[in-house]
Amino acid sequence: MRLRALLETDALGLRLLGGEDELDRTVRGVMTTDLRDPSRYLSGGELVLTGLAWRHSPEDSEPFVRLLASSGVVGLAAGEAELGSVPADLVEACERHRLPLFSVSEAVAFASITEHVVRQVSGERAGDLAAVVDRHRRLMTSGPAGGGPEVVLDLLTSDLDLHAWVLSPVGRQVAGSDAPLPAGVGPALAAEHLAASRTGRRSPHRMTLDGTPYSLFPIRTADRNAAALAGTAASRDVRESVLSDWLLAVEADAGDWPAARLDLLQGVTQLIAVERERRDAARTVRRRLAQEVLELVQAGAPPTEIAARLRVAAPVLLPGLGAAPHWQVVVARIEWDGGAVESGPAAQALLEEILVDPTIPADSLAASAEPADRIAVAYSGEEAIALVPLPAVAADRPEEGASPGLHADSLLTAVQAPLSGGLADDGRLTLGVSAPVHSAEGLRGALEEARHARRVAAARPGRVAAAGHHELASHVLLLPFVPDDVRRAFTARLLDPLRDYDRKHRAELIPTLEAFLDSDGSWTRCASRLHLHVNTLRYRVGRIEQLTGRDLSRLEDKLDFFLALRMS
Repeated sequence: MRLRALLETDALGLRLLGGEDELDRTVRGVMTTDLRDPSRYLSGGELVLTGLAWRHSPEDSEPFVRLLASSGVVGLAAGEAELGSVPADLVEACERHRLPLFSVSEAVAFASITEHVVRQVSGERAGDLAAVVDRHRRLMTSGPAGGGPEVVLDLLTSDLDLHAWVLSPVGRQVAGSDAPLPAGVGPALAAEHLAASRTGRRSPHRMTLDGTPYSLFPIRTADRNAAALAGTAASRDVRESVLSDWLLAVEADAGDWPAARLDLLQGVTQLIAVERERRDAARTVRRRLAQEVLELVQAGAPPTEIAARLRVAAPVLLPGLGAAPHWQVVVARIEWDGGAVESGPAAQALLEEILVDPTIPADSLAASAEPADRIAVAYSGEEAIALVPLPAVAADRPEEGASPGLHADSLLTAVQAPLSGGLADDGRLTLGVSAPVHSAEGLRGALEEARHARRVAAARPGRVAAAGHHELASHVLLLPFVPDDVRRAFTARLLDPLRDYDRKHRAELIPTLEAFLDSDGSWTRCASRLHLHVNTLRYRVGRIEQLTGRDLSRLEDKLDFFLALRMS
């Protein structure tokens, strides 16, 4: 329960003396004390009741309040019976430590407040939650559309004072009971949840961010819930779905919750899983359209036949837009060590979540009432393939300085941190993004382009990697496929003499070489960039040439140095 709820209960006789901005703190217990130092009996989250018998002089208030604040106490309620009123020095100390302070009427016994708090945070609240779950179950069965996850989250807030959010595997907020999570919190919670799931830790997973506790509950589909309840979850490899499951994040520490409350929160996740299954069912048409187009493209069907199928797909993927869009193709692959895990469906579900991530610019995707309506994803073997519609107006008139459509680096930024935990040390996700195409004739090339880009990403280090179409027209396409032994020999022959010289003489030949190449061999620009006299720069370049036997006035030698630096 929140402090605010206590203040709004007239029977408790509480009057707020300070800390109005902190009334959303959660009360997890209550303690009555008149000890000068009660900290050894505090565990955090308590409302402390005191009769002020510990206060012998105004100087006693500061150390007492400091001890409470450092122990994680959420509020202090001081009785008026001892002194007739709460002294000003106590009010000031609480203001300094941002500790909410209440006065308790002489007519109200501390036992009444204690009984009220205990009743609210004890097992009786589990009964309240049961009523919420039952209420939402009736809502969801009252019609074919159901109430959606927002309904049960709103009830958790209004009836139980619990704030909760449904998050995708990459931390995108699918639904929330009130204000959205602060920036960066969603991906951090998703990362913790995925890492905990991979290590087999029992849910709920608990963590604290910026002083706020969260408890994370997995949202599993009906078949996985049935397996878990039957004790057969071990028969299904967690890697088959860990990267595609939603999660429920509750702003509370569930560590001391009774079993009844945890069971009922599990019931809440089952209700939300029903909505997830409904949304997945709604994606069936888009998935089927993507599968049909993909099969035509891979079979080498005539462009006219593919174009006809795209005309059917466009109204479904772009409701309300009459013009046929441009298209992009995104290819994703999840690979696990051992190769015994079927990853095609998981890659399909994950790609659907990735492509509606809010960190991707809105004008990169088709406008639609639901972000999930913007894309269609099929899978072939272990590979997921997305058809992403890009309205023609966005592709023909991109913003100045920006290329239209999705960008591999944006996708990587959105998913790298949260998904790395779920991939642990035995999985990899690689993504490839094509350039936009405006006709059926270009779709086959876009698919091949995305596949080539994904292979470039696969040659890079890291658990999550992505590459875009623009990288296929440069040396970047070739470098990842150079064998490691050839790479080491080539770079050692050119750069080791310079590194050895730099270690002995601190001559900074390597930085000088990089700056010289970045300046396209311009002596004046390079000297200015390094804050050197041109003669000093000429001396350094001469030393580089002497140590390597190369001539930096020759294009071939410049190119060799450039590639060596890129491969090192």
